[in-house]
Amino acid sequence: MDSILVRGNGALSGAIPIAGAKNACLTLMPATLLSDEPLTLTNAPRLSDIRTMTQLLQSLGAEVASLQDGLVLALSSHSITNHKADYDIVRKMRASILVLGPMLARYGHAVVSLPGGCAIGARPVDLHLKALEAMGADLDLRDGYVHAKAPGGRLKGAVVEFPFVSVGATENALMAATLAKGTTVLKNAAREPEIVDLARCLKKMGAKIDGEGTSMITIEGVDRLGGATHQVVTDRIELGTYMLVPAICGGEVECIGGTLDLVESFAAKLDAAGVSVTQTNRGLKVSRKNGRVRAVDVMTEPFPGFPTDLQAQMMALLCTADGVSVLEEKIFENRFMHAPELMRMGAKIDVHGGTAKVTGVEKLKGAPVMATDLRASVSLILAGLAAEGETVVSRVYHLDRGYERVEEKLRACGAHVERIAG
Repeated sequence: MDSILVRGNGALSGAIPIAGAKNACLTLMPATLLSDEPLTLTNAPRLSDIRTMTQLLQSLGAEVASLQDGLVLALSSHSITNHKADYDIVRKMRASILVLGPMLARYGHAVVSLPGGCAIGARPVDLHLKALEAMGADLDLRDGYVHAKAPGGRLKGAVVEFPFVSVGATENALMAATLAKGTTVLKNAAREPEIVDLARCLKKMGAKIDGEGTSMITIEGVDRLGGATHQVVTDRIELGTYMLVPAICGGEVECIGGTLDLVESFAAKLDAAGVSVTQTNRGLKVSRKNGRVRAVDVMTEPFPGFPTDLQAQMMALLCTADGVSVLEEKIFENRFMHAPELMRMGAKIDVHGGTAKVTGVEKLKGAPVMATDLRASVSLILAGLAAEGETVVSRVYHLDRGYERVEEKLRACGAHVERIAG
């Protein structure tokens, strides 16, 4: 099993290209199931999760070709031969549940295994299922699989009000509604950029959607969708992660392709901590304003609030801040599993339920640590960049699910980072 060796060596400077969004691409890929015409995605990230979704779609009979060194995905679902998403693939990644809505909408039936993914809480799929039930689906859960049917072969428009914001449920319902008979209204819908990106792609395919980016999305179902070419939106989580490099190490980094609208709440917290973020014609330029960063309080919220997927990385920064910070995790339970690993590096962290109190220290110290999930893995690398001595991060298969070519991007800024083959 591979590990990452990090040697802290002071300020880092340079330019880091930001990839297309993993979470957007994993949602866009199942949209191919809605049409028998080709769907081409550009600016695709090169990640293990993308390969897993490719395997899942291919297992259903879809054609998926990776072109231009993986930056372009050419998909076609003109001859789907299998309507069962098997456990052996679905268990690897939570986003696999997103094939359910499209298959049910186009074919009127589907069998999908309950999904897996990072161990950061229950993350139930009941909101996905309730949305599809509201649209007329008959659902039966047995032997770990969702058996879904649309009476008469087609879903029906409905008013779906989510009891709390769910990105995945919004995406599944949005795709399913594009081919439903009549009008569907999604209330308390997620507002994330990935939702907006999906809606834009679906509209290129011929869907009738209004209100994406707001809490109420209206979809007028159509009889069929066509093909499209769509560029995947910039990954705001990778963007935020690399914005933290000069914040935690010193120096100046330009994140190529980044825009402030993707990370406004995050950039506001960095500003409060004493980190400068400015828009350039190429991306976002980030540097410390004056010496050691200041402590700030952080509470994760659905977009446009502070992203839960940047909480672990922000904690790494606050471990070396001047003062005491309080982080509240409001999205997922069990998402402070990186805290004990940071404490192995000398961090002072006190966790009680969904709240972590971080007392900043002058300097972290390198240590052997273990990644517990995707975002925790990169938070430990960030901490290692700011630590004295060597840090070895094990179980980095988590990292490869969400970050492409981490070592290469960091080394381009002067970091001492290398992968050790396991």
